[in-house]
Amino acid sequence: MKKLILATPRGFCAGVDRAIHVVEKALEKFGPPIYVRHEIVHNKFVVDTLKEKGVLFVDDVDEVPEGSVVIFSAHGVAEHIYSDAEARHLQVLDASCPLVLKVHYSAKRHYNAGRHIILIGHAGHAEVEGTLGQLPEGAITLIRNEADVETVKVPEGKELAYITQTTLSVAETRKIIEALKNRFPDIIGPDAGDLCYATGNRQAAVLELCGKVDMLLVVGAKNSSNSSRLMELGLEQGIKSHLIADVDDLDPAWFDGIDTVGLSSGASAPEVLVQGVVEWIKAKFGPVEVENLVKLVENTKFNLPKALQD
Repeated sequence: MKKLILATPRGFCAGVDRAIHVVEKALEKFGPPIYVRHEIVHNKFVVDTLKEKGVLFVDDVDEVPEGSVVIFSAHGVAEHIYSDAEARHLQVLDASCPLVLKVHYSAKRHYNAGRHIILIGHAGHAEVEGTLGQLPEGAITLIRNEADVETVKVPEGKELAYITQTTLSVAETRKIIEALKNRFPDIIGPDAGDLCYATGNRQAAVLELCGKVDMLLVVGAKNSSNSSRLMELGLEQGIKSHLIADVDDLDPAWFDGIDTVGLSSGASAPEVLVQGVVEWIKAKFGPVEVENLVKLVENTKFNLPKALQD
């Protein structure tokens, strides 16, 4: 192996960065324990690091002692979760990504206008569950792909709108939206879906990277939708691609016959894990040229909740 090229942008997006800072500032202001409903972001390293600082992760607000501080994850939560927390007199700090909340607002706006909503997303994903939970059951129909467009059943006589999960494949989402418009010419929604800036930026950087490398490595969790999309993008470009949590997932056999490796990371993967891979490669293969391929530089920042602002 001769060369390692790192994609930029990679790693933490503004939503993830904000969510982690919400937890850290809450620890600083209120002291441990701080309760977080579900993983704050989809990354074991981040979650384990916060556990060591006194964060307790729970599956439901019923597990949080009355009157305690509870933080909702970056993926957003269903409406009833807020009510459940209020009933237990919990102090809620909402770490939901503002771009996810924007999708929630769109869903409510369409619903209030009398439209039936089609959500493009992955069943079971935390963000999708939160979006579905914004409205009464049956108000939103979930589809995953173009095939679903052909078979989806919607209420007769109702206007239609679509919204999307924020971390999908840019190219695939475009095709699904085109299929929706072909079947339902009057359906409304954003031309590019509700994909967040970070999703598009990381996919564009990886796409450019794929034209220069023999193999792609993506640092990210298996349950991270945006990380999986990056790895799949590499496979679609016809190069060997692997999604790894950290250096422990690396297999030296992958590098046989490989001259140039591309490296990126999902929006919830900390840079320390990327640098761990860089150091592993240097130690394993000796002198390796390291290049940073900059597609663009991100400068988006989201404010913390008012309760945590100095």
